[in-house]
Amino acid sequence: MIPVISIVGRSDCGKTTYLEKLIREIKQRGYRVATIKHDVHGFDIDKPGKDTWRHAQAGADIVCISSPEKMAMIKKVDKELLLEEVAAHISGVDIIFTEGYKRESTCRIEVFRKEACESPLCLKDELFALASDTMLYDDVPHFSVNDPAPMADFLETTFLQKTIHKP
Repeated sequence: MIPVISIVGRSDCGKTTYLEKLIREIKQRGYRVATIKHDVHGFDIDKPGKDTWRHAQAGADIVCISSPEKMAMIKKVDKELLLEEVAAHISGVDIIFTEGYKRESTCRIEVFRKEACESPLCLKDELFALASDTMLYDDVPHFSVNDPAPMADFLETTFLQKTIHKP
């Protein structure tokens, strides 16, 4: 089973910036990474007038687009899928990072910066680890928000050492 790690935190606390750094660090170590972004407001990646948009407008339930460099699939759903349902569509990677799944019961790493956030989002017993510029909890693994390497070491030791995908 592919480990799913959720990067959580309050708005504007630096989740995306930290996740970018962590992805680069994990990739440098030879692992394959997937990400899932949760958007409570809905989204649209098709541009009006483009072929895939026209296919969806005509009623297609699933629209795929493929090129030599990438592939994307847009699937209409009747209800919001659970994180595990979305993750079930992913294969061929060593780890899945999510951003925005604040209340799913996965391993949560909270990003907290004291100048950007008044208080943490999660209670300490909800956290797997913390990436922060200040110490919040003595009994939760704490890592610098500015240096992703120690967090990558921790994730590698905890989840990735037995992976078969690393060269």
